[in-house]
Amino acid sequence: MRPEDARMVEWITSDTPVPYAEAVAFMEARAEAIARGEAGEAIWLLEHPPLYTAGTSADPADLRDPDRFPVFETRRGGQYTYHGPGQRVAYVMLDLNTRGRDVRAFVQRLEAWVIAALAEFNLRGEVRPGRVGVWVARPDKPPLPDGTPREDKIAAIGVRIRRWVTFHGISVNVEPDLNHFEGIVPCGIEGHGVTSLVDLGLPVTMADLDVALKRGFNEVFGPD
Repeated sequence: MRPEDARMVEWITSDTPVPYAEAVAFMEARAEAIARGEAGEAIWLLEHPPLYTAGTSADPADLRDPDRFPVFETRRGGQYTYHGPGQRVAYVMLDLNTRGRDVRAFVQRLEAWVIAALAEFNLRGEVRPGRVGVWVARPDKPPLPDGTPREDKIAAIGVRIRRWVTFHGISVNVEPDLNHFEGIVPCGIEGHGVTSLVDLGLPVTMADLDVALKRGFNEVFGPD
């Protein structure tokens, strides 16, 4: 990992896939140190090996192929998600004691952060009531049977907060194997699909997205 300076937040980037249990252990230790005033805020950009995670609201029926990849139960909010190569995961360890103890506002800022990053590539990301994550319209695909316009998910959000310090965070699909999402019902949402920046025809690299995420973070969250 190499630390990178971006305002008052430490940015950490991992160049090789990080095992999930190792990432969780790091986040928990860093969040606890932040709460004690012994460490600063951090954002960790990484990828994972292929795996599924089950949030606190996960329905076992949504795990369609339990033997496909390792499944990790996690205490973040949300349902089943997939992580794997080609997907940028951003673990966000921020102190809401200094940024405002408002969970809803924090989640809305995470959504706005993703949307700002996607806008760097002229892609319109949107949020929908009752559907967690960030979505893109797919007018090129047929509507759902009830006539609802088709939308695909491009980013997932799942957070945990302890002592008003956040961890877990967001994942944005750059160029993952979209077939890997078929082993779950992503976030418990049927009907709509999953897409990525490259799937949408945008030649975006992980490094390109990292630049956009850093710029978007400063726009949405600002300095301490």
